[in-house]
This record gives sequence, C-alpha cells and structure tokens, in this order.
Amino acid sequence: MNQERELGWEDEIEKDGGDFILLPEGDYDFTVAKFERARFQGSAKMPACNQAKLELTVHSPEHGDVTVFHNLFLHTKTEGLLSNFFAGIGQKKKGEKLRMNWGTVIGSKGRLHLEINKFTGNDGNEKTNNQVKKFYPYEEVFGGKQAPQQGAYQQPAPQYQQPAQQQPVQQQPTYQPQQQQQQYQQPFPTNNQQQGGGFTPGQF
Repeated sequence: MNQERELGWEDEIEKDGGDFILLPEGDYDFTVAKFERARFQGSAKMPACNQAKLELTVHSPEHGDVTVFHNLFLHTKTEGLLSNFFAGIGQKKKGEKLRMNWGTVIGSKGRLHLEINKFTGNDGNEKTNNQVKKFYPYEEVFGGKQAPQQGAYQQPAPQYQQPAQQQPVQQQPTYQPQQQQQQYQQPFPTNNQQQGGGFTPGQF
C-alpha cells in the first residue's frame, strides 16, 4: 500500500486524478475523515470568524465512498447549523447546551441529507456539486449515544492491566515440594467505538 508523502520538485508522477462523482440527492451515512481549523475573512453576509473545514466520506451503496467538503462558521448567526452538526454526531441533545469538542470530531459517524448545488465557476460556466442540506440527530437514526472518538487531540488511555498479587503458599513438611506453576492472565478486552455528525451549508 502506497503511503502519502510530500513530493519533491523533480519527483516523477504517474497517478491520474479520479473522476468527479455527483451523488443523487438523498440520505446517506457518513464518516468525518478530516477536520481543519481555519479563519473566514468575512463577506457581505457573514462577518469574519473562525471556520471549521470538514472532509466527509459519504457512503453510497451504488457509487461507493465519495468525499464531500463542508464548512462550519463559528458565529452566532450560524449557531443553529453548528448545533445541527453536533447533534448529527451524537454530541448534542436538543435544548441542551454543549461545549464544542472538536477533538472528537474525526472518525465520528452519522447520517445526512445531500442536495445538488448549482453555482457559477471562476470560468463563468455553470457547475454542480454535492452540498449537505442537513444532519439527522444521531439518537433518532441509530438509537443511543455514540462513544467519543479518539481524535487527533486526545491521548489514548493505556490498554494494559496490572497483574494480580499472589498469596504466599505454605507447604506441609510431610509433603513433597510442590512444583511451582506459572499463572497466565487473559488480556482484558478493549473496544474503541466511534461517534457520528450535523449541519446545513450556506454560501457566503
């Protein structure tokens, strides 16, 4: 399996770019593949603010996994969209306050509704792409709450167990010395589960 790496100026290249896939409008499961902190410089409709750039892997039964980009703006004007996203990955419940935990976003799973967005490209031609219309509340779709993900900003907990102490064994003088037996301990099973996501994009 080829590892991703930085290319030098004189390196050889071979792999062609993949074909762009436009998914039909509808509901799909997704996984948050990447998350990047950025800064939105502001526009006529939205003041300058922090921006979360998300890369979502959308799972389509017919077309396979397709990458969809999604931006979240950290501003009170779009607070409802932030709540929709965090409800979609199982972190927020309706009507409750939430301190946003971006460290658990990567690897989170959920279900969303995609729509087809039409826009004018820099070349003046009309183009289309997929855009997230909304995220469905995780509990309503999957039931229960998703376990927090071990994101890039969290240190994993140690996964080993301290051996139990042995009680000293006394031997009667009339018996032959007993052969010492080694005790083996089954490793304690560990499970790491991942969590899922919600928000509607807006063009600014």
